[in-house]
Amino acid sequence: MNRITKTGLAAAALTALPTLALAQDATPSFDEIGPYIMTTLLFCMAGFLVFFMAAGFAMLEGGLVRSKNVTMQMTKNIALYSFAAIMYWLIGFNLMYPGDGWMVAGWVGPFFSTTVLDPVGVAAADAALDYASIGSDFFFQLVFVAATASIVSGALAERIKLWPFLIFVILLTGVMYPISGSWQWGGGWLSEAGFSDFAGSTVVHSVGGWAALAGAIVLGPRLGKYSKDGKVNPMPGSNLALATLGTFILWLGWFGFNGGSQLAMGTVGDVSDVSRIFANTNMAAAAGAVTALILTQVLYKKPDLTMVLNGALAGLVSITAEPLAPSLFGALWIGAIGGVIVVFTVPLLDKLKIDDVVGAIPVHLFAGIWGTIAVIFYNSDASLGTQLMGIIAYGVFTFVGSLILWFILKAVMGIRVSEEAEINGLDMAELGMEAYPEFSKG
Repeated sequence: MNRITKTGLAAAALTALPTLALAQDATPSFDEIGPYIMTTLLFCMAGFLVFFMAAGFAMLEGGLVRSKNVTMQMTKNIALYSFAAIMYWLIGFNLMYPGDGWMVAGWVGPFFSTTVLDPVGVAAADAALDYASIGSDFFFQLVFVAATASIVSGALAERIKLWPFLIFVILLTGVMYPISGSWQWGGGWLSEAGFSDFAGSTVVHSVGGWAALAGAIVLGPRLGKYSKDGKVNPMPGSNLALATLGTFILWLGWFGFNGGSQLAMGTVGDVSDVSRIFANTNMAAAAGAVTALILTQVLYKKPDLTMVLNGALAGLVSITAEPLAPSLFGALWIGAIGGVIVVFTVPLLDKLKIDDVVGAIPVHLFAGIWGTIAVIFYNSDASLGTQLMGIIAYGVFTFVGSLILWFILKAVMGIRVSEEAEINGLDMAELGMEAYPEFSKG
């Protein structure tokens, strides 16, 4: 089962309120409420894992930036998740899953229609819900939008001001992501056209990548990153152990990201499919890491840990669009190509003088595009034309929209810190505190 339109869940719960008295007369059997309970449990447990990815992003970014900017990355990550949670409740959820409330069918839903969760004490049998609780569904969708914003955070590290970044996050998570997400997962025009994206290679990861790319272009590279003669000057991260921990946390969280996107655990077939998704997800990550390890050994004569870490993440992004249908070998080669993409596109961005501190654009945008195309090899209902149409639609909408927002923020309040602040580090300049006060600035 792919993501389905969850329109009508709230209405079903509210309509069922008059039947609450029936619960006093008859206790529903597990056969009646079992699927509801198990799918709700799936959403909650998968949501916890995806939430933990916020820690993974924070640790990965904290390890790959210089020590003088670590506190800023930690601040950005906890703030972006918190803003995303509020904005997705206030606007995003009902924009993305508007039901019959479309303002323009398939494009934009109702604004400021705050989410109504399950009435307290409503049993599944009484509420006539054979799917899952609205609360669990809302939470599971919410943690996805925060992951999208985290992608932008890492790419623009070490030179962006805090508050312009957070204003962008508010608009991305509250408006842009939910609108484009509704095209596919809210029963919109791309879903009707046959576009397929099981867990979000494009809907989540490429969207974050496009927003990051626009921001990196408008913001410009870090001071000293590129010499006038075209030389790329390495700026090593402060803690590769922390970055490795972050990658493993993201790898763990991805089991919830992809496994929860089965959206059902009420039958033997559903549970079997979830376990298949877990295995394929793991295989793709491993293949991406090993491919990056071998390629960097061949190309640079020494393995590059940062490439290996991003190779694993690229494998995960690549399998996200279709983690159920492939065999384990299929997951292996899809993830391996993701690893290849990272190794060759990281230096490509440097040639274009697009400074992406953590490699978020190669991992989430380029590997996300590949994963969305790879769907056609294992999903007979997907066509290359439709997949490309979806990729282009998300790219144009998010990239152009993000460019406009970044330019407006730049003109109104400025998005880049001063040269002095960048040289001294954003931790002291923007926040007045250091992550490692006992050490000298990195």
